[in-house]
Amino acid sequence: MAARPKITKVEVVVNIASGGVDAGAPDEIAALLSEWGVQANVCAPEGADLTRCLRDAIDAAPDAVLVLAGDGTARAAAELAGPDGPLIAPLPGGTMNMLPHAVYGVTPWQDALKTILEDGREQVIGGGEIEGRTFLVAAILGSPALWAPAREAVRDGRLRLAFAHAQRAWSRAFSGRLRYALDGGPRGKAEALTFLCPLASKAMSSDEQALEAAAIDPRNFVDVARMGFASLVDDWRNDPAVEVRSCRSAGVWAAGRIPAVLDGEPARLAATARVTWRPKVARILAPPPEAVQETRP
Repeated sequence: MAARPKITKVEVVVNIASGGVDAGAPDEIAALLSEWGVQANVCAPEGADLTRCLRDAIDAAPDAVLVLAGDGTARAAAELAGPDGPLIAPLPGGTMNMLPHAVYGVTPWQDALKTILEDGREQVIGGGEIEGRTFLVAAILGSPALWAPAREAVRDGRLRLAFAHAQRAWSRAFSGRLRYALDGGPRGKAEALTFLCPLASKAMSSDEQALEAAAIDPRNFVDVARMGFASLVDDWRNDPAVEVRSCRSAGVWAAGRIPAVLDGEPARLAATARVTWRPKVARILAPPPEAVQETRP
């Protein structure tokens, strides 16, 4: 088991514009850290200053950088720190919180912070990379990713726009299948591909050095409906329309640009993309595995 790192000096980055952070969070996290005798510098920037704040926090070479924000900010912090930079603690402050939930379980950021201050451990995490963009939890490629803009519009309360995005996503279902090859193997076709990192995979251990790849190939809307029901009552990977295996690299290509969602954030890839496994992306401050085993999503 990894030794407990010494945490006395930390930098804190709070994105007050993310979906799960209120205006009082910067003062609250500073007060909580002070109770534990931790010297903290808290930065709560606005707009474009967020990246500068992350860089300044990492350049300060603290024992750890606590990030209270959404998945995109947490991923950016991990990329900036790299495997040789300070420890990163991605606390849940967004709307989806895919990375924080994978690391700390489904728990409020205050509880996650208390857990790592009491018994935090260093954990090296790997991730996937597509066209120079890193994902630490999951990537979705193909037409299902077109539903991401509709989801974001619903979150913003823009229901008319959400409906328009949903119509577009539905109209493009089954219209642009992907071609793929995993680890240089035989070529296949699928409606969508997902790549899960070990942190999020139910089938892989957290220290396994590969991605869990799933080719989703529903042949009609009956298959889609069945998979939708399975996602509510069972693991959708067990559906006969899904083929799952591990891989370290994958080639993906399509007739046009490929819609994608990387750790919950919409993206648009080129018509040809390469997915690769990176074994060491960053070091994170995580609780012991047994502390979150029953609360991970």
